[in-house]
Amino acid sequence: MNFGSSFGISASALTAQRLRMDVISSNIANAETTRASMVDGKAVPYRRKLVVMETAQPDSFSNILNSKMGSGSEGVKVKSIIEDSSPLKPVYNPSHPDADADGYVYMPNVDLTKEMVDMLSASRSYEANVTMLNASKSMVTKALEIGR
Repeated sequence: MNFGSSFGISASALTAQRLRMDVISSNIANAETTRASMVDGKAVPYRRKLVVMETAQPDSFSNILNSKMGSGSEGVKVKSIIEDSSPLKPVYNPSHPDADADGYVYMPNVDLTKEMVDMLSASRSYEANVTMLNASKSMVTKALEIGR
């Protein structure tokens, strides 16, 4: 693995973790949103979003050859942002404008505790990648000093 690829791997991870933190922030902001959209005249609550990441696979022949010769992965990329399929939380509130015929309002499937744990994880991953980027930069600087 050369220094250039270590910078690229760190940069891709920083970008992915930043997007993950943005999605988590959106989940927290919409934890009480009962009208994210309308379908057939009926309010649809916000659904928790999740970031799906995958290894960034090289697509050119030279990149594939380099990866097979031991230079490793080329980082991470966001594959998609999906909606969590867990059930919505029914809350009895017959006076709410979005209540159904039985008086239940369906609240988003956002659990603030889960979101805070995910935010902490994403933040720590971001910090680890910044540390790795700084370590790579320090190694390059030291290598250039040796050459003087």
